Amino acid sequence: MKTLVIGLGSPLLCDDSVGLKVAQEVRRRLGERAGVDVEEDVRGGLQLMERLAGYDRAIIVDAIVTGASPGTLHQLTPADIPTQRSASQHDVNLPTALELGRQLGVQLPENRDILLVGIEAEDILTFNEQCTPAVTAAIPRAVEVV
Repeated sequence: MKTLVIGLGSPLLCDDSVGLKVAQEVRRRLGERAGVDVEEDVRGGLQLMERLAGYDRAIIVDAIVTGASPGTLHQLTPADIPTQRSASQHDVNLPTALELGRQLGVQLPENRDILLVGIEAEDILTFNEQCTPAVTAAIPRAVEVV
């Protein structure tokens, strides 16, 4: 079974970088493990769907803003993603991208085989290469979930 672990975010926007930091730590812990690729990316939507092509399972790690306490971990499926607030104005959200990809015949993991690990962010707007303390403290827990 081929698995992709992908951390998403901007390395320049405070807590938005948490997915990248989790992916880096997962890669460090796993080393070279057959059947598991660990990657980092800044793109979502259609480009994320394209990255999932050819994998049987996927774990996507990203910052999330729901109003919960900063550092709270969320484990979601594509069906749990709010459709209006999970895409930029220039792209589609992940559920829509997955549906489109499947309609076009792209080999993608089934929704039940996609786990989204969201780390509740406190600050996703400030230019800073470091996460806030609460989000930094959540990184080891997120790595364990992955």
